[in-house]
Order: sequence, then structure tokens, then C-alpha cells
Amino acid sequence: MLLNLLKTMRPRQWSKNLLMIYLPFIFTIREYWRPFEPSMWTMLQKATVAFVLFCIISGVIYLINDLADIEKDRLHPTKRLRPLASGALSQSTAIIAIFVFLAIAMPLSFALNFNFGIVAVVYFLTMLTYSFVLKNLVIIDVFTLAAGLVLRAIAGAVAIQVPPSPWLFVCTALLALFLGFSKRRHELVLLEGNATNHRAILKEYTPEVLDEMIAVTTASFVMAYSLYTFSASNLPKDHQMMLTIPFALYVVFRLLYLVHVKKEGGSPEEMILRDRSLFSSIVLWALVSVGILYFFGRSQ
Repeated sequence: MLLNLLKTMRPRQWSKNLLMIYLPFIFTIREYWRPFEPSMWTMLQKATVAFVLFCIISGVIYLINDLADIEKDRLHPTKRLRPLASGALSQSTAIIAIFVFLAIAMPLSFALNFNFGIVAVVYFLTMLTYSFVLKNLVIIDVFTLAAGLVLRAIAGAVAIQVPPSPWLFVCTALLALFLGFSKRRHELVLLEGNATNHRAILKEYTPEVLDEMIAVTTASFVMAYSLYTFSASNLPKDHQMMLTIPFALYVVFRLLYLVHVKKEGGSPEEMILRDRSLFSSIVLWALVSVGILYFFGRSQ
């Protein structure tokens, strides 16, 4: 039962929390960086607690989603194997778990930081509204999913009480929109005639329209990230961060390749873990970014 409950809470999806919660810590505290000061480790501990709490809260959202979509998931070629859809996890157990996890996570969120608690509540209510209303509104459905990633980044910033860069939110939102439209395209192509039976909003999309939206968000992300690397105030003044642009470009182009050629895109986190080239490029981007921010750019 516990294993099926954990599977329903989507541990692989927690990679989003890992990335977004820690991004503000990595990219906005360069000017405060003092490796041997206790305050720095306190901030890291707060970011870690924030990560755990968001894993619980996002896991609750997935439990609610699967309960709401249990009949539709049974029509899906892969989602029918999920614990709730297959019957391996009872609905009563899932409902009890939802209340227990919320009773633990929400008070702890406010205990960590009042503003973090507010963001956690806003995230939960936004995703809850998505599950029952917003997922049926064309384009707004993907915008809401993108907002979920942006709220994670905001949560990471308020948890450690540092001012986040606006570029962080812009680039996060654009990349999230790209992944969201790619997910819709994958569902539309994979399910073909049964697409609307699984997700009603898919009748509002066509592969051609989604391709246009993906192209717009891709170009916008590349431009926004490029502008960030040489205009953000918290970066080295000699624009060393521009060296990361090729890595960001490769990540985007690899994602496009996987979406259009390999017909993937339904699960971005699985693409990252499964595709070695994509995973390696993200790791290299992270290593180069950290090297520039905390070593080569420290004299600036």
C-alpha cells in the first residue's frame, strides 16, 4: 500500500522541485556567498526543508488528480497502469493520505517562513483549481502548469529570504510553457482518435497549432536566457555567463528533437533521466554556471 501510495505521488516529478527550489539559492546569493559561515548552511537547510515540503504538497496534488481522472486514466494506454486506475491503491486510502499530508505540510510551511507558507497555499490552490476547472480552458491550462513551476522558484527564494532575479521567473515560465505545449502535442499524437476521451481539452488543439506555440516559446526562451546572461545584475560584470548559452541552446534543440523525431514529450522528467545526451548537457550547464558564479567570477 505504501509503495503504491508513493508511486501515485510521482517521485520522478520531484525533480521539478529539486531544480526549481534550489535555483534561487544557486543563482541569487552569489554576493552573499561565504562557504564557512553558518548562515550559508542555514540557508541551505531551509532550501532543503522547502524542497521536502513541496514534494509532499505536489504529491497531494497528484493524488487528487488521479482521483479526479480515475475513469479517464483507465482509457489511457499507460496511465491505466497507475495504482488508482488499476485498483492497486484504494480510493479511501488516497483520500486519508491527502488529509494527513496536508495536515503535516501546511503548518510546517508557515513554521519555516510565513511568506513561504503563503506561496505553498497559493501553489496548492492554483493546482487544485487546475485539476477541476483550468485544465478545461485552452491555453490557460498550459499557462497554469507553467505558473506551478514559477511558484516553485518563488518558494525557493522566499524560503531562504533572498531577492530573486526577475530573469529567473521569465526563463522558468517560458521553458515551462515549451514543456507544457510539448506535453499536449505528445498526448494528441499518441492517443489520436481517443485523445478527447482522455483529456477533453485536447479537442481544442491541433499538432500544427501546438507546433507554432512551441516555436514561439522556444525562440522567446532562447532570447530571454541570452539577455539574462549579460544583463542580470547579480552576474559577473565581464559577461562570462554568456559561455553557458551554447549549453542552453543544446538542451532546447535536444528537447525539440525528442518531441518531433522521437515522438516523446509526455513526461519531461523521464526524458531528462532517460536521454543521456539531454541529461549530460543539463549537468554540464549546471557545472559551468556554478563555476562561473562562484569561482571564475568571484573577483568581479
